[in-house]
Amino acid sequence: MNFEPDVRMPGVVYPPPDTLQRYMAAGALTRETLVDGFAAAVQRHAQRPALVGPSGHLSYAELDVRTDRLAAGLLRLGMRPLDRVIFQAGNSHELVVAFLACLKASLIPVCTLAAHREHEIGYLGQLSEARLHLVQGDDPKFDDVVFAQRMRAQLPGVDHIVQARGEPRDGAIGLQALIDGMGHEEARALLRQVPRDPFQVAVFQLSGGTTGVPKIIPRFHSEYLYNMRSVARVNGYGPDDVLFMPLPMMHNLNMGCCFGPFLMSGGAIVISSSLQGDEMIAVLQRYQPTWASVGAVLARIQPALESGELRLSRLRGVIAPNGAPHLRPILGAPVRHIFGMTEGVIMLTRESDPQEVQDTMIGRPVSEFDEVQLLVPGTEQRITEDGVEGESAFRGPYTIHGYYQAEERNREAFTSDGFYRSGDLMQARTIGGVRYFQFRGRTKDVVSRGGEKINCEEVEVIVRRHPAVTNVQICAMPDPVLGERACAFIQPKPGQTAPTVKELGAFLQQEGLAKFKWPERVEPVTEFPMTKTGKLSKLLLKQIIVDKLAAEALAKEGQAT
Repeated sequence: MNFEPDVRMPGVVYPPPDTLQRYMAAGALTRETLVDGFAAAVQRHAQRPALVGPSGHLSYAELDVRTDRLAAGLLRLGMRPLDRVIFQAGNSHELVVAFLACLKASLIPVCTLAAHREHEIGYLGQLSEARLHLVQGDDPKFDDVVFAQRMRAQLPGVDHIVQARGEPRDGAIGLQALIDGMGHEEARALLRQVPRDPFQVAVFQLSGGTTGVPKIIPRFHSEYLYNMRSVARVNGYGPDDVLFMPLPMMHNLNMGCCFGPFLMSGGAIVISSSLQGDEMIAVLQRYQPTWASVGAVLARIQPALESGELRLSRLRGVIAPNGAPHLRPILGAPVRHIFGMTEGVIMLTRESDPQEVQDTMIGRPVSEFDEVQLLVPGTEQRITEDGVEGESAFRGPYTIHGYYQAEERNREAFTSDGFYRSGDLMQARTIGGVRYFQFRGRTKDVVSRGGEKINCEEVEVIVRRHPAVTNVQICAMPDPVLGERACAFIQPKPGQTAPTVKELGAFLQQEGLAKFKWPERVEPVTEFPMTKTGKLSKLLLKQIIVDKLAAEALAKEGQAT
């Protein structure tokens, strides 16, 4: 039986055939593609709503027809299987239609973001050898059509610009025009000729690193489908569920753990292009999600939740990286801590887990075939005892074997026996015979205060217990004597003020935290700066405090003279 892809793309690190064979024999991977997974959902849930929101509703059957017609329209345009498509658009029905259409046409989405600009698009477009650039077209803050036209000078391989929304502009092809120009029967006949390979690249995802340009991560049909189905199984997604997830849909967390699994399960996905407070509250009130991830938008809806203006009466699960004890009373629903990487492994807490696990840990992997090692940082020495902090490394059916065209990085990123080194610090604990994991921060997410190492994650967990604190991020600030001191960026609860350094110190003393770990500066914030992938950016926070310290020093010099 053949476990090799029909075509091997240069620069892609494919899983070894014996590895695929082992996971298939175990019942993890199958010979299905993502298109097959969606087709199965359409067959079971044809008349159920797939996409809902202010822009309208599409059933699974309607979504299937639209994506068939667009997929064929893209092929008629001259695109060929395995051609790459830059996706640069905000969340919308059209984005999902374009994504599924590319999968059906065996085109490979390059998952860039609406916020990316010349630096990222130029680099990623050239590296991926993209032939089509999909843009939103009606962004009121950024003319992405003009931007795409300008980028063609840097990306000579890009033959087409497709505009997802709005009246088509010069040099761009309207997405709706491609759909309208293709009948469904003709589209289906054309798509029957498209090769579908479960072991071929489905999507070019991007790494979530905070420095430099993102690396390209190839995700393959069979393993990405398994990733999605595993998350759906653990969380219990079903056809009666409704999802609200405001994170960009091209981001792996949304694609691999939220809207992707929902499309494979028959659930409905709420899509709102606006995340403004009143509009978002109205959408949540109308569609009453059963699953949500609120993240950075919590502060915008918390006053409405606390006043009773917004009632999420059907909510049965919240996905969050941490903060379950804080989020549960605000949202009135169980909170599932999640840890995941675009490179592979996903961990989740479960409803059946002990309360301590649900409150303070990230649970365990979603697949029984996920292997987790904790290593002494910078080595391949394994840590086997519980409660000892180490760098986590992973191997499994949906963990990558290498970045795209990145031989040097691949040599650094994997152990000699093929485990992916995450750069994340974790501890393991065995409770009731089950091995659980606790996230302890990044290997470099520490403050080095006079030689003492302060783990930022450790301090953040405790500061969040303060009654006036909604969220906090600890980062290092430069100090001429100690090298670094800890600065706490605190988002206070509505109607309250952030504690002062003295007040916070008194609280941390009550909590029993060693004094050298106490933050020595507090910076109140209303929201935290985000990376272009929608993740909170400690790099930007560090720059904010560096700039403030420099400005204060300059002001003192001026006063002295």
